[in-house]
Amino acid sequence: MTPALRLSGAAWRAVCRWPAGARWGLAVALVLLASVPVVLRYLVYWPIDQWQVDVEVYREAGVSILTGRPVYSAMTEAPQLLPFTYPPFAAVLAIPLALVPFGVVGWLWTAAQVAATTAIVWYAGWRLIHRTGTGLPIALALLTAPMLWLHPVSDGIRFGQVNAFMVLACLMDLRRPRPGVLRRVPPGVLVGLAMSIKLTPGVFVVHYLVNRRWREAATAVGTAVAVTLGSWVLLPEASFAFWGGALQDPSRLGPNMGTSNQSLRGFLLRVGPDGTAGTVLWLACVAVVGVIGFHLARRAYLAGDSISEVAVVGLMACLLSPVAWIHHLHWMVVVVFAVLGSDPLRDRKRLLAAAVLTGWFLCRMPWWGISWLNQPTWPELPGRMLQNADTFGSLLALTLVGWSLSRTIPLRAHGHPHPHAHPHEHPHEHPHEHPEGRAAVSRR
Repeated sequence: MTPALRLSGAAWRAVCRWPAGARWGLAVALVLLASVPVVLRYLVYWPIDQWQVDVEVYREAGVSILTGRPVYSAMTEAPQLLPFTYPPFAAVLAIPLALVPFGVVGWLWTAAQVAATTAIVWYAGWRLIHRTGTGLPIALALLTAPMLWLHPVSDGIRFGQVNAFMVLACLMDLRRPRPGVLRRVPPGVLVGLAMSIKLTPGVFVVHYLVNRRWREAATAVGTAVAVTLGSWVLLPEASFAFWGGALQDPSRLGPNMGTSNQSLRGFLLRVGPDGTAGTVLWLACVAVVGVIGFHLARRAYLAGDSISEVAVVGLMACLLSPVAWIHHLHWMVVVVFAVLGSDPLRDRKRLLAAAVLTGWFLCRMPWWGISWLNQPTWPELPGRMLQNADTFGSLLALTLVGWSLSRTIPLRAHGHPHPHAHPHEHPHEHPHEHPEGRAAVSRR
């Protein structure tokens, strides 16, 4: 062992002997330190006319409710002029934002995104993090740091987006063992609430139905319907405006063929045929990728690997949606930990695969592609490949999650999780968490 490794090992053991409060304090400091580059770029040095433009949209929806102006007709200030594109329930949730100055909202929203991303790492990476014993807080912080620098995550902070909260809600709802804070919350409720804020989490209902999880599907749909009807009672005019018009207006989302749209449809709009042929090709791609994806999600569910299950369905939300902006790929945080598994140091191929994915999404390749395509003398193909790199990266992520599933526990013949296979794929139960379950689209 080299002196550097001996020194780092000694330092780690020394930190692990610190009191719990000191260890958690250091972890918080490390996460805050890791967030500094992103925060400096997008909250300190970013142009004021582009500052937190999406959280401004949410806040303006809250202002609209409080002042009585039409929610779906109001725009943010020039030069952005962005409309509110979410269901009315999201506007209701935005009312508290209207009570706070916008400058304060941007900073608080950023802090909430950093906290939510840390929580995603906690829940998605628990089976790995728990192995570090008393070093758990430090491991959590060190694993969170690179996730904050991923292009989709930093873009969410750049715009002031909601994706961190959507991912966290769905992950908590499906993760096994079920988080202790949800002990009395029926599975499906958080997915239903997420659907009431943003429509794309509806892919989890499809996943429930594919696996005949009727109760969870009914709970998710019932929650979404109840919340939507409640919003209709509170905001009848806004509800009619959204469900009767704004929802069907794709122009409110911005240019669908722009580089930021990294869904299959966005890719095909940029490089595929136009008109009916393009639509048919898109639907065919959606069918193929959807069948493969939901099959993989079912495999993960039957194998008892809820992290891979959420990762695959989250990828479906991005790939199959007509519009998936780069920051929608916040799901990559879950994907990385699905590929890592519980003990990547024993399975170095997993470590390499997760490193490839992390490196891929640390890069801002779609914008490199635009820079390439702006050079008239350079060959077009490499630029197009870079421009659509996040679409290719999503397909690569889907492939790697499928590959990682093939390296974990086998399925029993009747389709239930094997009760004894590969114990390292199941986390030791946290004292506040209890297993529960089967057997045993602009930039918004």
